[in-house]
Parts: sequence; structure tokens; C-alpha cells
Amino acid sequence: MKSTLFARHFAVAAAGIALTCGTVHAQVLAIVTSFPKDLTEVYKKAFETRNPGVKVEILNKGTSAGVAYVREAPANNKPDIFWASAPDAFEVLSKDKLLQKYDGRNASVPARIGSYPINDPQGYYYGQALAGYGLMWNTRYLKANKVPEPREWADLVKPVYFGHVAVSSPSRSGTTHLTVETILQGEGWDKGWSQMLQIAGNSAAITERSFGVPDGVNNGQYGIGLVIDFFGLSAKASGFPVEFVYPSVTSIVPANIGLIANAKNAELGKKFIAFTLSQEGQELLLDPKISRLPVLPGVYAKAPKDYPNPFGGKIKARVNFDSDLSEARYYVVSSMFDQMITFRHKDLVAATKAIHDASAKLAGKNNPQAQKLLAEARELAFAPIVGEGKAKDKEFLALFRDTKRDSERTKKITGLEEYWNSLARKNYAQAVELASRAASMAR
Repeated sequence: MKSTLFARHFAVAAAGIALTCGTVHAQVLAIVTSFPKDLTEVYKKAFETRNPGVKVEILNKGTSAGVAYVREAPANNKPDIFWASAPDAFEVLSKDKLLQKYDGRNASVPARIGSYPINDPQGYYYGQALAGYGLMWNTRYLKANKVPEPREWADLVKPVYFGHVAVSSPSRSGTTHLTVETILQGEGWDKGWSQMLQIAGNSAAITERSFGVPDGVNNGQYGIGLVIDFFGLSAKASGFPVEFVYPSVTSIVPANIGLIANAKNAELGKKFIAFTLSQEGQELLLDPKISRLPVLPGVYAKAPKDYPNPFGGKIKARVNFDSDLSEARYYVVSSMFDQMITFRHKDLVAATKAIHDASAKLAGKNNPQAQKLLAEARELAFAPIVGEGKAKDKEFLALFRDTKRDSERTKKITGLEEYWNSLARKNYAQAVELASRAASMAR
């Protein structure tokens, strides 16, 4: 009896020790990503199911914060994978030697989408999905507020959209950075910034994270949002009263995945990347909660009816996105946006409203002096604080681009940003004054 009882206790203890040891020795794959939980959980569950004993740890961070996390992590404790939508962020990581080069290509993935390479030619990262940028709107909101459906970025500068738009900041969101950069590349520096400033002036909010925009559109807090395509497509597939459109001035670029240099579990990381690029991994992108564009053309045969297919010519992307240009001015664009828009949004909105009001009062009236004042107000409110010539200055760009900042460099950048912020505030206040004077002259 005692021997039987001892045997049972021993068996239970041994099982416990085995379970504990299994837990201790489980392989952990650490993934830094900006992607939402609806996507990452699907891949986490699928990969863990196919690889018993592996635990996938998701470190969810905005793209800029994710880049900083990888950069600052100790050399002996780096995460394994970086996975995000912004190709320029991968350019930053690869140039800083923070990604590990290896041949992880799937031969069935085309070399390019349009003129853009799907995979990094050097082998530091791979296109795992494709993404475009556009407009989503809440159909009920627009109907209730008698707001027309937009089709182009340029539509959103019109007075009818004042207070109905939402956008995030490129310093907080890699996908927003790509949206802003797409507009700048598609329209040109000066015209692009003017358009972006007018859209922001019509916006009800600059959200903290990129998903704050689609969430607000889904629940009717905002009417229209500037988003990456999968936010709009997945919301519509999930039954929200929304629509999504690709403007003509858009781009289709890869959402990438790469192996981090000095990854603790490099071989496991390569295995995960291979899974995401496989037929099975690509089909997961068609999940309604994910609604991303696969890089494997054959997967679209299993897609729902009317699912956008960038290989089928149904998405007309006019912008041939230049990731080198975007990477070179990555920090300048983000900083300018924050100083002109994020931190001065109330002032910009006030200037925009004053200009709209004055324009309405002067419509159809022949008053050259008032029109001149209004034109001056527009120039003050909607011109970028850094001109195109300066934006091409390599020394100026390097000041922001170099991540190894000493106290002198930091002092210069801080001084510039304080000047930009002060100038933006002054310009917006003066724009309000000029627009108000113009409005008062309407007869």
C-alpha cells in the first residue's frame, strides 16, 4: 500500500518537474510589431500550434517606438523579429546595421509591385503583405451631417469637411508617416505640405495612435479618416457602416518583416518569417479581421469577391514611392508635422476657420484688396516652415538623421523645433487677423 502510494506521489512529482523544465526550456520568439492584435494573435496561434514548445511574445509598439526599442536593446538581449508597415523604418534599421541579412525569399513572390521592389535587394527584410493608403468614412455620419463622400486627398481641403476629419501624427505612427510622405511625393514638397496643412486644419483631432483614427470613424466620432487600407477594409468586412477608397495619389508598398541583428533565436525567427511568406501564412491575411493584401498573387484566387488585388490592375497607384527619399527626411517630416500641426492644432484650426469664413463672405464679390489679404492669410497658414530647397540640404537632413546625437546636436535640433513652433503660432495668429480683416471688407 505504502509502496503504491509512494509510486503515485513520485509519478506526480516527476510530471511536475518535467512540466516545469519544459516551461523553463521553451523557446521564446520575441516580435516587435506595430500591427494590431487582430493580426498578431492569428499568426501567434497558428505558429505556436505548428511548433509545440514555442512561445511567441508580441511586443506591440508604434513604428518609431519600435525602432527605438530595437536600437536601445542590449546587444546580448535583442528581440528576434521586426514586423511593420513602414518600408522607410526598415531602411533606417538596415542602415544602422540592426537587421540580419539572410536569404529568406519565397520564389513565388514577384520581384516588384509596379516599380517598387517587394523584397529588400540586399536581403535584410522581406515584403510580407502589401499596403496602400486612402480614405475611410462612416456612411451614417456623412449622411446625417450632409457631408459628401470624398474620393481624393484634395477633397478634404474644402470647407464642407471642416471638423469632420481625423488623422494621426507621423511621429506616432509609421503608417501615417507613409501617408504623409505619399502625399508629399505625389504632389511635391510645397503643394503637398499645403494640402496636408489644410486637411489638418479641417480635422477634429490628431490622434495619439494610428488606430485611433479608424476606431473613431467606426464608432461615428469622426466622419472621415486618413488610414492604411487594412483599417478600412477590415472594418467594412466586420460589419461597420464604413467605406474605403484609394485616392489616385497613392502608393502600394510592402509591409515588411525582418530578422533583427544578434537575435537570440535567429533560426526560430527565420522559421517564423518563412511561415508568414508561405501559402498558408499568406492565406491568413484574407481573414476578415485582418484584410491585408498578400504578396503571393495566387492567394487572391481564394479571396472574397471584390477583394482589392494590386496585381490585377484594380488599384491605380499614381505614386512610385521612393523609400530612400522618405528615409532621408524621415525625422524632418515627423518633426515639422508636430511643430506645425500636432502641437499647434488649435491655432491651425482657428486659422483655417477664419479663412473659410472670409472666403464664404467674399464669394462672388469683386474686392481685390480683400482677396489679397485672404491670399496672404492662406500663405501664412498653409505654407511649410521649411522650404523645398532646405529639405534637400544633405547637411540639414543629416542633423536630424544621425541617431548618435551629442549635446551640441541635440541643442541645435531643440532650437530649430522651438523656432518652428513659435513661427507656426505667429503665422496662424496673423492668418486669423488678415482673414478677419478681409471678411470685414465684404460688401
